[in-house]
Amino acid sequence: MNTNKLLVTMSMIALLSSGVVTASEHHSGHGGGPKSGGGTSSACGKPQLAKFLPAHLATVAPEASFSFMAFNVDKPEYISVTAKNIPVEVTAEFKDPFYLIKGKLPASLVNTAARINIKVTGKSPHCEAEDGWLLLITDK
Repeated sequence: MNTNKLLVTMSMIALLSSGVVTASEHHSGHGGGPKSGGGTSSACGKPQLAKFLPAHLATVAPEASFSFMAFNVDKPEYISVTAKNIPVEVTAEFKDPFYLIKGKLPASLVNTAARINIKVTGKSPHCEAEDGWLLLITDK
């Protein structure tokens, strides 16, 4: 008999807990009023970066070309790229629904490893992204 009461009590706790989790997922602490974070005017899709080429840890020649895709970016000017903390000039081509970003490794990077670091800035911290990958650069 005590086992049945314990089972019922545990079941009730589990059901009540799942309701709290569901509510917190859907409301995430923001209100629905015009001055709160729930309005659509301040919402943005977080930028996503993908398809890094050459692949992570690939061995490449000095001044090798690289590329990646940037999704949910309003303007390509919001994208900054560095290789081993050296700014890299990039070009952007819009290919609905993403930008294809292309660049070349700086000539000064020889016989080293370099991280290509990408930052996408936005109007708010929720609209920013950062990613990158590592390439191994040969001496010639």
